[in-house]
Amino acid sequence: MPLPEGKIAQPLVRPAAIGDVPVIHHLLEIYAAQGNLLPRTLSEMYRHLRDFFVIEADGKVAACGALEIFTDDLGEVRSLVVDDAWKGKGLGRMLVERLIEEARAIGLKRLMALTYVPEFFHKLGFKTVPKDTLPEKVWSVCVKCYKYNSCDEIAVLLLLK
Repeated sequence: MPLPEGKIAQPLVRPAAIGDVPVIHHLLEIYAAQGNLLPRTLSEMYRHLRDFFVIEADGKVAACGALEIFTDDLGEVRSLVVDDAWKGKGLGRMLVERLIEEARAIGLKRLMALTYVPEFFHKLGFKTVPKDTLPEKVWSVCVKCYKYNSCDEIAVLLLLK
């Protein structure tokens, strides 16, 4: 049933589906071109599809985010992107809340992110921490990054209960 004119459907957070990959990849490419994310190939996106959640709004993918697992107790919020048309409407918060819920459900004890906007994560209970307190991330992913010796991202961490 169509919505009355001028009404927008409530955004829906859901696991990403195979058909979402091209849109997710496109959103990530935009952010990567701005220097806000590391680029990811289309084949990487398909391999990591199960890590991703999307927000569907008005029948389209408006935002995405991923939960990457490092160890039996540490996960990371990655690839958090909101389409420009949907910025400022709370979609980033919705996604991180869903990723926190997922991290708790699978038994993780800590959830981290590397970010340029730590204040966003602070509002969700994350605390800024030194990167060297997250060796699981540094030695598995960061060492392969072209920014490794000049990383300007800020590490944030949430202790899950």
